[in-house]
Amino acid sequence: MAHHFANEIPSHLLMWRRVREYAVPPSMVENATARRAVGDWAGACAAARVYVDLDLRAVRHRHGTSLVTRLRDDLRRLAPDLLRWHMPRIAPDGRLRPGLTLSLARYGSYGGNPLHLVVRTPPAWADGGQWMSLSLWEGPGNSTPEHHPHPHPERRFRLDLHRHLWDAGRSGDLAARSGAGQAPPHDSVWAEGSWAAEAEVLLRAEGLPRGAFTVRLGARRRAALELVAPDDSHVPTIRPLRAGTGMPPPQEIAALPVLPEAAARVLPDLELLRLGLLPAERLHPLVATALAGYGSAPVGGPVPEPGDPHRVDCRGESHRIALREGVLTAVDHHPAQLRREELLVALGGPALPCLRAIDTVHRDPEALPAVRERLRHGDIAGALAVVEGLLGPGAVLRDGPLREEVESAAARRVDHGLFRSGLVAVHPAAGTAGSADVPVGEDGSGAKRVKVHHRPRLDRFTPLPMRSKRIGRSRPRTGLVS
Repeated sequence: MAHHFANEIPSHLLMWRRVREYAVPPSMVENATARRAVGDWAGACAAARVYVDLDLRAVRHRHGTSLVTRLRDDLRRLAPDLLRWHMPRIAPDGRLRPGLTLSLARYGSYGGNPLHLVVRTPPAWADGGQWMSLSLWEGPGNSTPEHHPHPHPERRFRLDLHRHLWDAGRSGDLAARSGAGQAPPHDSVWAEGSWAAEAEVLLRAEGLPRGAFTVRLGARRRAALELVAPDDSHVPTIRPLRAGTGMPPPQEIAALPVLPEAAARVLPDLELLRLGLLPAERLHPLVATALAGYGSAPVGGPVPEPGDPHRVDCRGESHRIALREGVLTAVDHHPAQLRREELLVALGGPALPCLRAIDTVHRDPEALPAVRERLRHGDIAGALAVVEGLLGPGAVLRDGPLREEVESAAARRVDHGLFRSGLVAVHPAAGTAGSADVPVGEDGSGAKRVKVHHRPRLDRFTPLPMRSKRIGRSRPRTGLVS
């Protein structure tokens, strides 16, 4: 039965519903798909806010034509908007998991080094715009960006075994790989019914026909399991490793293959569809096609009361507030009267109800949550479209929450630019506390790096964006990952 009240909906589904509404807007999908359809994979990446840190000529020079051919084929099949749709995210805002290096494809070893096509996300302090970057990982110590916090591919997050989450030609496998035809477990985010089949894929990729593996269940919880089968003609099953039955020591368990998060958890789109929290037409087109027929009737929300939200009771009459000549104005007042009233307000007098309503819309509009969500997910164009539709293209933002959100988004974009350039490897506030005691060294390339070994204190020198992230209630909790 579908849930009907917000307090009955699991928090992680509320987050994923916001992510599906704001993180990958339809305009991004349309533009990226159009570029990919004509073979412009680089243009598709730009439309999906993905940097391409790849030089195919340099790769050919180092590793030969065969690798470049395989790499170019994968890039042409890449749907960067679909990749963004399925990227790991953090609660409570649903932004991209920061500081992540995720493997999309593995090409074996060339010259003794493993080669991976990877996608990287910036650290949390530099995530303005929610950009990602695409590059080739050539083993430890080779072309590794030193300013990235985790440049090596993460074992827990890997999509090379789940090409249907980024490969447009394999997206049809989503229903089978996500267990859409299986009976949903009650209130469980774990896809335990698929663990045996996914573990077989994982172990085969590691060159092991059978064996043990782990599943991360929490920050300090891991399940150690073993894939077994009587013989090759039987379907493999899993069983827990128990003490006294040849269970390896903790060091060996930590080194066991880890079941990727994409295989361990239930696909959030499937949960949203089954509970009726999201209609199929709001899914990514490739996802909607793969999951067609697996949803339920959408949950009906409250019916809005009839009325014009731009009407104000002013001096015993109902007045209209509408856009005129690119700005929001009180259309039922004469311009001369409005100028006199504005002058009266400047001198400290009371304002007309119409002017008070206009001022409230400029400072703290009802659409502020939608603008905030779009800005946090990097959809600057969508946020500006909402603001212009509300205030008009000729409006000047006044002091208040709306202006603070826009200025904060601009500051985060500056931080991201500094991170991308490699000029700042850590947050600008990291060296503010006790900066005289922070050693500065030089690496082999001569570039200076700040070595920070402690968490800085908050003081009056701490920049406002850093202070807001440290004390705000909406700071990301990286332990909650889907």
